[in-house]
Amino acid sequence: MTLTAPTSVTARSLAPDLARGLMLLLIALAHAPAFAGDWSAGPAALDTAAKFVKSLLADNQARDMFVFLFGYGLGQLAHRQEARGGDWPSTRKLLRRRAWWLIAIGFANTVLLVPIDVIAVYGLTLLVLAPLVRARDSVLLWTSVLTLVPATLLLAWQSVAAQANPVTMAEFMEPTFGAHLVASIPSWPVETVLSTIMVVPGMLLGIWAARRRILDEPERHVSLLRRVTVIGLAVAVAGRLPAALLAAGAWTIPSTSAGWAVAVAHDLTGYVGGIALAAAVGLVAIRARSGRLTTALAALGQRSLTFYLFQAVLWMVLFYPFTLDLSGDVGFAATSGIAVGVWLLSLLLADWMRVAGYRGPAEVLLRRLSYGRR
Repeated sequence: MTLTAPTSVTARSLAPDLARGLMLLLIALAHAPAFAGDWSAGPAALDTAAKFVKSLLADNQARDMFVFLFGYGLGQLAHRQEARGGDWPSTRKLLRRRAWWLIAIGFANTVLLVPIDVIAVYGLTLLVLAPLVRARDSVLLWTSVLTLVPATLLLAWQSVAAQANPVTMAEFMEPTFGAHLVASIPSWPVETVLSTIMVVPGMLLGIWAARRRILDEPERHVSLLRRVTVIGLAVAVAGRLPAALLAAGAWTIPSTSAGWAVAVAHDLTGYVGGIALAAAVGLVAIRARSGRLTTALAALGQRSLTFYLFQAVLWMVLFYPFTLDLSGDVGFAATSGIAVGVWLLSLLLADWMRVAGYRGPAEVLLRRLSYGRR
């Protein structure tokens, strides 16, 4: 069996890294308000605006962009292994070993830091669906389409429940770190298993796109990227606007069926919007080949796992009762501002790491665990 070495930083493609860097901003905006004790604690106008932006741009769209890019990375990995002479049995073994370690890292993130995790979900999905990494295009596309239905319904069910009874993480925070360590363990397996269905459609489309090197060579796919960006973002805005207006308090759901319709439209078009945002970054990457912001954003994307965990560390430090305990002092708009601040800090740290020659510690660890020392 043949297993080739991982890709060096200098050999990486720009567009996927830029997309991952932007994705971390959307993830921060999606997660940070969950730690506010009272969403109405801040100025009403700012809270309203922040809720609208979060619902329109981040909720069930940031994750979908993340999922698409995760699948794209899997496709890149499989392509590199094949191009360098790696055989499928060794590649499959690598993917499954990587999957087990992602599950372990996700479990540690949930238990030690905050119970908002997608890493283990990605790991479990990869573990189960590793053979699809080399499946025919038709299998990828049909599986993506067929799983989109249960995935959307599961997301919509969560959204409808949130409409009826909005809650925040603050209600479930334990008073001590010891209690926090054990609080999430009982529910973690079920939540992880149920969440896998949500990531399958975007992940498989990401693998399909990677086979065509759509983000690796965006200049060869300008027409496709433009169509996906324009049509995808238009569909996403149209489908997600009603839920955003609802979140902002601009109108009230007249019936249960209307609530379901709004939730389904919001969550279904989140998949479209997540992919469209990645396509938009691909277009930007064609022209943004240099510049300080481009370089810093790419550096952040190259260390996306590290800074995803970095966000979790800061959420714990800032909001939990046994640390700074700010959850009772901030509202929706304030936590959204904190999210932007955390992302900007991540951007600066990632650029500093680039200049200093430091790779992301989480990426280094995952590579060593997956490939072994090289």
